Formats: sequence, C-alpha cells, structure tokens
Amino acid sequence: MNLKLVGVVILLAVLPTLRPAMDIHAEYVKFVSGHDTLTAYLAYPERKDRAPAVVVIHEVFGLSDFIRQTTEQLARDGFVAVAPDLLSRRGGTPPSPDDARKLIATLNPDTVTQDLDATVAYVKRLKAARPDRVGVIGFCWGGGQSFRYATNNPSLRAFVVCYGPGPDAMAIARLRAAGLGVYAENDARINSGLTDVDAAVRTYHKKYRYDVYPGVGHGFFRTREKPEVADSAWKAVVGFFRANLER
Repeated sequence: MNLKLVGVVILLAVLPTLRPAMDIHAEYVKFVSGHDTLTAYLAYPERKDRAPAVVVIHEVFGLSDFIRQTTEQLARDGFVAVAPDLLSRRGGTPPSPDDARKLIATLNPDTVTQDLDATVAYVKRLKAARPDRVGVIGFCWGGGQSFRYATNNPSLRAFVVCYGPGPDAMAIARLRAAGLGVYAENDARINSGLTDVDAAVRTYHKKYRYDVYPGVGHGFFRTREKPEVADSAWKAVVGFFRANLER
C-alpha cells in the first residue's frame, strides 16, 4: 500500500448529518503498537473545544475508501475519528479486496486488541480530543471486533456494532460501555446470533440495544442498496454517540 501524508482534505459528505457539517482535516498518521508501527487514517473537525473521539474498525476489506469516507463523515458530525489499518503488520491493506480478506483471516485476536489499545492511547493524546470520551464503531468483521473490544477495554464510553457477530455471554458480562447494534433484515448468518446476545445482555443487565433495518442486507452502509435506510441508520449512530460521548 503506497501511503502518503495527506494535508488538509475537505470532501463532500457521503452520509447524512444531524447538524450542519463541519470543515475537517484528514491525514494518514503512524504510531507504535508493541514492536510494530501502525498506519491509521485520522480526521478531526474544526471546532473550538475538544471533541469526543471514535475509533473506526474496518471490514474484511481493510482500510478501504468506504472506511476513509466514514471516518471523514464522523469528523463532519463533530468527532475526532481514527481508523487504524489492522493489516499494518502484514504490510498494509493490499489493493485486492480478496487479498485483504485472506490476510484478515490470519490476524490474532490478542494482537488486534493490542493494536486497538494503541489506537485508543494515540487518540487520547491528541490535543483535539477528549481523552475521557472515546467510543468505537466497526463494520462487518470490524463490527464483531467492536463488540469484542468493548468487552476488553473498560475505558470506552460507547460502542457501535454494524452487522457484526457478538461475543460469548461471559464476555458480554464484562461490558461497561453503552452499545448500539445496527443489523440488516436480510442477513440471516449474523442475525442468527442475536437471540443469544439479547439473552446475555438481559442476564447481565448491560446497556445494549439494537435495531434490525428492513429490506437491506449485510454491508448496507457500504453498498447503500437503500439510501434512505442507510441514512436513517446513520442518524441513529450519530445520535447515539452524541448522547453517550458528548455529555
């Protein structure tokens, strides 16, 4: 992956907002995780005060255009957003989505947790971010990682799972952050686990609610098969983060 530092980037919004969109800056950054260096895409809004932060976890396709656009949109919505390339230790996200998918399958969950810890530590050090107001969002494979990571990092204030599988019941018992699930009606593989997730959430009295959006399938934020459904779901995500990270 040929990476270049990017200066100020102001792009058209690709997702709806609840407030007027802010001007943003976006760039590639690097930081250390263990003995390795991670590359990440960082976007932050032009605002006078410090902003809450959101870590964006990519799909099986790696750090794609969709993930960069989503990171920028979160910045327009008022958050410092950072998307780590979790394939950095494998040479970075390759051009081929199929190659990225194969590399994702080789990742060790503990190493992913270490790299997400490094990402959270990095964003907490940024002068533009509020270190006590950090959340995480993930899509597809990253949705499952968002849920799993929330069970491993008690400092998170909020997490969003976009059509990703849930962890086991004992992991859910460790949750401290409030969570929001975004699922698709036509996604039987992922939705088959919702009954168990719901049971564990109720058993351990955790704050996790979810919606199943009608007429769409897995990955509907990326595919935008029904733009009005994707827009409605995104508004719910932004509203959830504002309610749990800005107050």
